[in-house]
Amino acid sequence: MAESWDGSSSNNDSASQSEESHHFERLRIEPIYDSFLCPLSKQVMHDPVTLENGQTFERAAIEKWLNECREAGKRPTCPLTLRELRSTELNPSIALRHTIEEWNARNEAAKLDMARRCLSLNIPENDVLQALKFVQHLCLNNPVNKQVIRNADLIPMIVDVLKSSSRRVRCTSLETLRIVVEEDSDNKEIMAEGVTVRTIVKFLSHEQSKEREEAVSLLYELSKSERLCEKIGSVNGAILILVGLASSNSENLITVEKADKTLDNLAQCENNVRQMAESGRLQPLLTLLLEGSQETKLSMATYLGELVLNNDARVYVARTVGFSLVNLMKHNNMQSREAALKALNQISSYEESAKILIEAGILPPLVKDLFTVGSNQLPMRLKEVSATILANVVNSGHDFDSIPVGPGRQTLASEETIHNLLHLISNTGPTIECKLIQILVGLTNPPATSVSSVVYAIKSSGATNSLVQFIEAPQRDLCVASLKLLQNLSPHMGNELASSLRGPSGQLSSLIALVSESAVITEEQAAAVCLLADLPEQDKGLTRQMLNEGAFQSFISRIVSIRQGETRGNRFMTPYLEGLVKVLSRITFALSEQSAFQVCRENNLASLFIELLQTNGLDNVQMASATALENLSQETKNLTKLPEYPPPSFCASIFPCLSKPAVITGLCRVHRGACSLKETFCLLEGQAVDKLVALLDHKNEKVVEASLAALATLLDDGVVIEEGVQVLIDAEGVKPILDVLLEKRTENLTRRAVWTVERLLRSEEIAYVVADDPNVSTALVDSFQHGDYRTKQIAERALMHVDKIPNFSSIFSNTA
Repeated sequence: MAESWDGSSSNNDSASQSEESHHFERLRIEPIYDSFLCPLSKQVMHDPVTLENGQTFERAAIEKWLNECREAGKRPTCPLTLRELRSTELNPSIALRHTIEEWNARNEAAKLDMARRCLSLNIPENDVLQALKFVQHLCLNNPVNKQVIRNADLIPMIVDVLKSSSRRVRCTSLETLRIVVEEDSDNKEIMAEGVTVRTIVKFLSHEQSKEREEAVSLLYELSKSERLCEKIGSVNGAILILVGLASSNSENLITVEKADKTLDNLAQCENNVRQMAESGRLQPLLTLLLEGSQETKLSMATYLGELVLNNDARVYVARTVGFSLVNLMKHNNMQSREAALKALNQISSYEESAKILIEAGILPPLVKDLFTVGSNQLPMRLKEVSATILANVVNSGHDFDSIPVGPGRQTLASEETIHNLLHLISNTGPTIECKLIQILVGLTNPPATSVSSVVYAIKSSGATNSLVQFIEAPQRDLCVASLKLLQNLSPHMGNELASSLRGPSGQLSSLIALVSESAVITEEQAAAVCLLADLPEQDKGLTRQMLNEGAFQSFISRIVSIRQGETRGNRFMTPYLEGLVKVLSRITFALSEQSAFQVCRENNLASLFIELLQTNGLDNVQMASATALENLSQETKNLTKLPEYPPPSFCASIFPCLSKPAVITGLCRVHRGACSLKETFCLLEGQAVDKLVALLDHKNEKVVEASLAALATLLDDGVVIEEGVQVLIDAEGVKPILDVLLEKRTENLTRRAVWTVERLLRSEEIAYVVADDPNVSTALVDSFQHGDYRTKQIAERALMHVDKIPNFSSIFSNTA
């Protein structure tokens, strides 16, 4: 059996080996001579020394032997003869050492040559693995041998076997390359040539974790070279994959740690820092922004403004460099200010990060940039960026009343600031106008306390008509912003807005047309209909103009289309439908207008509103529908046709006892006449009572109040109250009404509940049951003691019904 190239015996069957492998086995490597082996360690000696008796040993081995003799309290002896030594002096065997070194050199040269022959894709796996292990051994045994490997051109050959189909060969090749390049810059330079780095990077996404681990470890070593840092970063996807590995929860810890360290090394190249930022690893960029030179800070701020960040990243960046960016935007250098503004624009677009920027002091310089004129003013394109940032910040929901932004403790909500904003709006182009209006939207969004200042400034500057005209702006964003602002203002200056919309300029027509214009619901449509919904319901002039323009018929069609699923839903569907229903309900506030009355009848609006009561999850739709039904039901008693009884016959007039009263069937028990849902809007005929009672358990007190108000029309003056009470008993509505009284959710709701309960207690049956309920009595007493004047009166009457307060009315009438 022949000896293999690493000095050990080979058991490979010759029939299974390639012709090249047979050639390796035929090569004779010089055998180990006995004199080269240390008698103690049985290994080839590197530093042979001789005792006084002529025996030769490896220095380290004989020194250990002599030390053990001393520690055991014995005199030193020769390990071979066991005779005592008179001297422990160790004499170097220089000639033997040189002979061994020459032997080693000859053997390693032969083995190296055999390794070269084995590093090929057409060589058996075991031979390739042995060659790779030999190269590893050579480098680990003596780092100087790395130069030998380089001079023998083995590095490109090892790279080439990375293409092997054997996983073991690929892993061992990566491991070998890592050992070869460790602490050797020249070998790293060789790795920088060709497509070697690209080949290694491909292993980062390999399905085998061991290959990923070895590839990351090799790249970590290579990344210690500045040239290779650029080379690795230039490989498409390399940094993205490394960032993914460094943040992975499924990779082993070694791979994660090495990937992280590799990225740290790669960060010495600015282009790599940018790629890392794009891949979500922002810290290197932020570090350069904080600690780099002025030129580097400018470069990083510029790039930060170009990045697309998610919300978590925006918060992280704001916390890390927000203060530095705010300082940079105060710089006299226009290029620095532009870079800082664009970066802050990117960060401020999320609510949480915007709040962090407020704490970093962004408001005063932003306001100054917007309002400053003269030589130091920003160009209009940057004023637009400043306005965008301020709009983002203001719409974060922060309280701005306590944050000074100018001289004399001036704040964003100060009248002077609002006037300046209105002045800018009237003197700039559409893009910046949009951003400035968005600032006003943020200042008036509920529950902002600054809305009164904005309203006062708009009224005092006569800007109402100007703001209303933006409804017709061709720019979509400007139109939406103006609609949102007007909607926020409508509860505070609704009459002024309604008057402006009705004006000769015709914005109301444009608004109606916008609401109805397309099948797909847009943000503009939702904002437009919400503005119309918030205008004063009692403004009959506005309702009349809407009737004249056929707005309500159009809105009915849209509601029906949505209900039938003919309109494609999107995120604007809910506010759009809520707005439509509320706008439609305003027609029921103008039933004295014949045209309004006619629209309600022709379109059977009562039936539509009853259907909308069941729109679960849309509180505003249910509330507006219940309110509309209340208004319609109030008219029922005026619309009901009372029966006409035939005149008595001649005999009956003479002998009344012989006459029988006329019996007319089909009359409404509550309204005492002929009712229908379509013609008289009767809730009983529309089977609305059960649906309204069900809403008394709603979590939204406004829905409960509207539903209770609609039910209360069955107990109102002008109807048969006893029958109305019986209707509520049949619908199992008495207990829910009493529960509303007991819950005391709001003052208005309690007032409404007290009125309704008093009407119910006029029924002796209900009064008898309630008299034994201390909770109801306590609630009525509380309203009697703490309610307003009208509520106290009603509560007093209710308490009389249950005998909690004496009823003196009959005594007084008898005395009189």
